[in-house]
Amino acid sequence: MNNPDWASKWALYSPEREAFKEYETGRVWTYGQINRAANRLAFDLTRDRGLAKGDRIAVLAENCLEYILLFSAAQKTGLVLVPLNYRLATAEIDYLLGASTPKLVVCEQKFMHLLDPAPAYARIPHRWPLEELSAWCDTDAKEIEDFPSVIPGEDDPIFILFTSGTTGFPKGALYTHKMLFWNSINTAMSLILNTESRTINIMPPFHTGGWNVFTTPFFHHGAYMVLMKKFEPEALLSLLQSERATLFMGVPTMLKMIAEMPGFEAADFSSLHYIIVGGESMPIPLIERWHAKGVPIRQGYGLTEVGPNLTSLHQRDAIRKKGSIGRPNFYVRIRIADPESGAEMPPNQAGELLLQGPMMTPGYWKNEEATRSAIVDGWFHTGDMVVQDEEGYLYVVDRIKNMFISGGENVYPAEVERVLLQHPGVAEACVVGIPHEKWGEVGRAFIVKKDPGLTESALLDFCQGKIAKFKIPKSVVFLEELPKNDTGKINRLALKN
Repeated sequence: MNNPDWASKWALYSPEREAFKEYETGRVWTYGQINRAANRLAFDLTRDRGLAKGDRIAVLAENCLEYILLFSAAQKTGLVLVPLNYRLATAEIDYLLGASTPKLVVCEQKFMHLLDPAPAYARIPHRWPLEELSAWCDTDAKEIEDFPSVIPGEDDPIFILFTSGTTGFPKGALYTHKMLFWNSINTAMSLILNTESRTINIMPPFHTGGWNVFTTPFFHHGAYMVLMKKFEPEALLSLLQSERATLFMGVPTMLKMIAEMPGFEAADFSSLHYIIVGGESMPIPLIERWHAKGVPIRQGYGLTEVGPNLTSLHQRDAIRKKGSIGRPNFYVRIRIADPESGAEMPPNQAGELLLQGPMMTPGYWKNEEATRSAIVDGWFHTGDMVVQDEEGYLYVVDRIKNMFISGGENVYPAEVERVLLQHPGVAEACVVGIPHEKWGEVGRAFIVKKDPGLTESALLDFCQGKIAKFKIPKSVVFLEELPKNDTGKINRLALKN
């Protein structure tokens, strides 16, 4: 494949063009500055620290310019980034480090308390505090020579993106250089995305959404992005106007909070072509409120292993096709199949959504069983049941894998149940998502006790530090027994109703 070193290309074409800005510090780097700093970083990583193509770099940090440099250096060197979720507990991060075996960890000081107790952290050869990397990066070093870029294979990963799994243990999806390119093409062909595009990114860097909904397509197209470390509705409302954003991506909870700000009605959104909504379906009244401000809403569907920009519901259909995830993007192929027989389903009949295309992962990091289960005969099995109407619009009708979405975060019940069952007072556990006004869905745990004295507060306290806060159930219901179906499996549907 061609050299994927995007920074060197844009440094040649438009070296003085502003590329990325940090909201919190006001730092702005041009494409020329990024390329020079990334060249220097690439030399340090390979020549001075001995890292080579395919070695992993784990990163525990919020959105920042240094993360962009690490990405650019990974494109130049063939190194692989492993973004870590700073919302996880130490035990979860320890598992990810043990699974990915990085040669280097880069960590913000504020998150060191998550790393220090992790046994796997002690085995990593190189550690680099993000603050030292920040001081080390001299973006005006004119004398830095070009790094002789390594040309990766198209299926070589640039990311390992860990996703929670139905077995209760995360799986590392390989996100390749080919996926990076084709996702960018699909995104640009679906949206108005070019060198004049501008956005603010508040999606976390440990999600495919943080990297591949806008960050990498914007980088690829030489566009401009403001990086925010955390969602602040008042600041974001101001930035959308002052930075003249042309596109923005958020989840419905964020857009609801922005729309409730005092300055919303007077805000000038004339630069916005539209807002991209992901994570969950957006309520019609909220769509209408943004439409009344002249801001169209586009909804879609994606997942880490394929894309993630896979379908798009055009803004003109936001009301007419309420609840739809739209139609497949340009280079996305779909099948809707009976999950048992594999037979293709006709319109308006539910089946499992299967995906194929150049933006599909080759598999999971060191997990052949999960790869064989997900990819069958060249098709990725999403585990999502959908229907397609006569006009080709898709609707998600069920989640085969029982996942629910809380505030835009995927929560897999098996992962939470595994922790609950570690409590000596728990005999059986089942977690389901229930509606919540603010977060969309939250977890409710149904528990059969071993210890009659077990309380809700004691059980929830037990979860603290073992799983991320957003995964901890918000309520507990104690039952004499859990409902079972004819095969003896827990009847989750009965618990949700």
